[in-house]
Amino acid sequence: MDEELKRTLSRACDECHLAGGCCFEARPPLSQRRIEILMENGVSPDAVEFAGYKRLRLGEDGFCVLFRDGRCSIHEIKPETCVAGPFTFDVNGGMLQIFLKKESICPMVRILRSNRRAYDALFTTAVERIMDLLRAVPQEEMAQILKIDEPETDLVAEIPLGG
Repeated sequence: MDEELKRTLSRACDECHLAGGCCFEARPPLSQRRIEILMENGVSPDAVEFAGYKRLRLGEDGFCVLFRDGRCSIHEIKPETCVAGPFTFDVNGGMLQIFLKKESICPMVRILRSNRRAYDALFTTAVERIMDLLRAVPQEEMAQILKIDEPETDLVAEIPLGG
């Protein structure tokens, strides 16, 4: 994704009236490699927990433990599902299903729906990161992740998962 689009999407997050709502009660799944990247960049091992799958903990305020001063403190190295943003996923019958959250959940959706270039760029990035996560997370952990309900989404794509 080019720098101009990254700035546009980051600005959308900065201007979000939900004040970090996507980070509230967020427990993004972590691959072992993502944990290593976080630790190499000074994140405390205490930020990670295991509850059926490796994930970031919540702080006492209910926000992701790495959400500080109204923003993500690890923006450049954040987990794959955080990069995917308003796109989320499920796996059903050998198909990767990609969903887009409703605008009431993520105001960035308005920008994506009005800017095809931004939509396509973030969609491509989201699918790449989600595929990375699918390949990296142990199957038994992924089974737990796939149980997480994602309400208020629309199915936008189905992608065959090759052999």
